Amino acid sequence: MYRIKILFLFIFCLALFSESLLAIPAFARKYRMSCQTCHSPIPRLKPYGNDFAGNGFVLSDQDAPRYYVETGDEDLSLIRELPLAIRLDGYVTYRHNKLDQGDLGTPYILKLLSGGSIADNLAYYFYFLISERGELVGVEDAYLMFNNLLGADFDIYVGQFQVSDPLFKRELRLTLEDYQVYKTKVGASNISVAYDRGIMLTYGFDTGTDIIVEVVNGNGLAEANDLKTFDNDEYKNFAGRISQDVTQFLRVGAFGYYGKEKLSLNVNNTPTNFINKVWMAGGDASLNFSDIVEVNFQYLQRNDDKPLPNLAKSVETKGIMAELVFTPDKDNSKWYGVAMYNWVDSEINVHDFQSVSGHLGYLLRRNLRLVAEYTYNLEDEYGLFALGFVSAF
Repeated sequence: MYRIKILFLFIFCLALFSESLLAIPAFARKYRMSCQTCHSPIPRLKPYGNDFAGNGFVLSDQDAPRYYVETGDEDLSLIRELPLAIRLDGYVTYRHNKLDQGDLGTPYILKLLSGGSIADNLAYYFYFLISERGELVGVEDAYLMFNNLLGADFDIYVGQFQVSDPLFKRELRLTLEDYQVYKTKVGASNISVAYDRGIMLTYGFDTGTDIIVEVVNGNGLAEANDLKTFDNDEYKNFAGRISQDVTQFLRVGAFGYYGKEKLSLNVNNTPTNFINKVWMAGGDASLNFSDIVEVNFQYLQRNDDKPLPNLAKSVETKGIMAELVFTPDKDNSKWYGVAMYNWVDSEINVHDFQSVSGHLGYLLRRNLRLVAEYTYNLEDEYGLFALGFVSAF
């Protein structure tokens, strides 16, 4: 509780000393543009927004006025005003099954975000998750980005990010329902394609081909140990993706992951150490019909050599995420809709998951949308109805 009070005091002081802090989100404020330039709707990115993020949060066709402080030192770049934004989400939910239950989940998410260009070809981004479902979570995304190295479309990210970011970004989805296959961990494994610490290298060709290589710890966002190291074993894990623009409307990709992890469990009150080898492979596709209908699809298959100490054989897990986004008036749409299907099937049945979701949203403002969503969990046979808001300022 003490840390939360200090953090809110910090935000309040920043607001006092930044005359336009609460006016509009950080990047829109910097370039004096509408959120619609990059988002449709928030936080979903348009192609222009993807290009902006991939260019180190700099618009290639214009400069931001008076962005840096003039210090007289050409080797020093100081941002004139610290770019900050806040995201606040809230939901009222009703769950119906054998035990009907309503809930007031407000706030559901509260984030403090910052990012921008530090110098030529160098940018940063992070957000602090002040509250997620009532818990103080801490820092999730946090990285430095070295952009357009060697005079090419070659970028290096160093920090913590989601391994699945080159596929479909969970943080940019419009639904309350998540991309379940990206979060799945099998048995005692710490490996997933959600958050991890590492290095990501990306290279884009003029042919519309993108290649991404990642080297990560393989144990998520674990705390540092007594030796001040975050990785809890001697292994590093590797992921890669190649994607290709097939036509103006279709993009396809292939993803692979390989790694090891050292695990420890108490078996019959005896500490047991074992090694789990993990590989994953899958394909993805994104189909866009004139910016009105977008269809996203992900298939991922996973094999764990030994996710639990007493298993005699490896464990196979498969998953699908399928998503349809409908914006009838393109980026001018006030109304939009989303349909989603999640499916995970594992030889360890506790990880099985299947759900269908329908989502409707209305933009009250560019940076404030009202939402209604219904998800039915086919595995556990219950439904969840949610009414809420998503805001950024």
